[in-house]
Amino acid sequence: MRICIVAEGCYPYVVGGVSSWVHSLINSFPQQEFVILTVVADRSLRGKYVYDLPENVTEIHELYLNDTDWGKRRRRRSWMNRREYQALRSLLLNQQVEWEALFDLFQKEEVSLNDILMGEDFLNAVTEYYRLSYSQLVFTDFLWMLRSVYLPLFFTLQMQVPRADVYHCVSTGYAGVLGSMAKHLHGGRLLITEHGVYTREREEELIKAKWVQGVFKNIWIEQFRKMSRLAYNKADMVTSLFEHARELQLEEGCQVEKTMIVPNGIPVERFAELPGKNQEDEGSINIGAVLRVAPIKDIMTMIQAFGFAKEREPALKLFVMGPWEEDEEYARECFNLIEIMGIRDVVFTGKVDVREYYGRMDMMILTSISEGQPLMILESFASKKPVIATDVGNCRGLILGEKDDFGPAGLVTHIMNVEEISQAILGLAHNKQLRLAMGESGYQRVNAGYKIEFMQNAYRNIYKDFAQSMQLNWDEKGNK
Repeated sequence: MRICIVAEGCYPYVVGGVSSWVHSLINSFPQQEFVILTVVADRSLRGKYVYDLPENVTEIHELYLNDTDWGKRRRRRSWMNRREYQALRSLLLNQQVEWEALFDLFQKEEVSLNDILMGEDFLNAVTEYYRLSYSQLVFTDFLWMLRSVYLPLFFTLQMQVPRADVYHCVSTGYAGVLGSMAKHLHGGRLLITEHGVYTREREEELIKAKWVQGVFKNIWIEQFRKMSRLAYNKADMVTSLFEHARELQLEEGCQVEKTMIVPNGIPVERFAELPGKNQEDEGSINIGAVLRVAPIKDIMTMIQAFGFAKEREPALKLFVMGPWEEDEEYARECFNLIEIMGIRDVVFTGKVDVREYYGRMDMMILTSISEGQPLMILESFASKKPVIATDVGNCRGLILGEKDDFGPAGLVTHIMNVEEISQAILGLAHNKQLRLAMGESGYQRVNAGYKIEFMQNAYRNIYKDFAQSMQLNWDEKGNK
């Protein structure tokens, strides 16, 4: 069986939770062939992998959302037949989208994206949409915004997707469109795994975004929602990491009978017998943060909270473990904040083997404004370290427990609440027995429900069921 992993904005270019999950999944099935179909911003990232690809990855295909119209080299075709135009119209007017017709249209070799976006058919559909819903806006602004909304999708629809037996999309969005189109073109089974709920995450980003204003935010949000609904409708199964995420998927239109919860899993034994504190740590109370330095992790709040806590407890020391080159501008803002506040004992380690650091920590911290089910928290539990985390994603469930009575494994705070996070740091810093007790609770929790073997068995069974159902379909077709 050939499995195509479809990923957007992560593996194998970016270090992070989702990328680590993909890498772990592929390595979990060394005898299984995997193909990678990955969505990235542009060709500047081509081949720039931060992971060593496992030997069972036989191909990698890249889709660039910000690209040029390579159709210019082909014989152009700008006109559409009636079925194709109705499909385009249904997409723009937020009607029942005729996705199959769009798949077929954009897979034709003679189609030029530039000619479609600048052509009469697209203009007519946009004009109708404008008159129905947005006639208060300046039409030229509206037209160019619609072109910018649909160009990435049209690049996606023109992608030559590889053949596979199973398309395993690690989100909905553009990855979900690719998986849905691949199923339409080549058959096979479609599995969607969401670490966060894509539509909700894009909505949060757009609400805060400065590059798009006013009602144009709504148009972008609706576009992402349409793509997610497509993936949910075409999927044979949709997995999530925890119950609340599944509930959000249902609210976004996923059919309940397709859903399944498969929590993250880590190799707990890798965090046994870690090296403890060394001479450098003598007398210090160490706080660790394993993450990539990016705005969504809200390092600025973490720094401020640590700074205020350190004023009251000079023994505190903060280690930020993870790459900061991904967003150098934000990293510089963090460095400048430390300098402005005059905070001592903040160490940015860059990318390191975190197992060399976990044992030295007294507690771990995560101040993200959005998360799924953070691997950092599970690794902290495996290392018997308590965690301070903001109340996002499944952080509350992991720290306080959902279906067990092991007790709290840390403290949960509100997002961007500097004073509350600072108090949480001090509360654990001044109570060693509480830290030890919470660390033990986390250790029991991760062993009871979040070992990598549990995740591997779940996906092994899913892949096996897909293979059996495909074999049954082939046998039935052969008998006919």
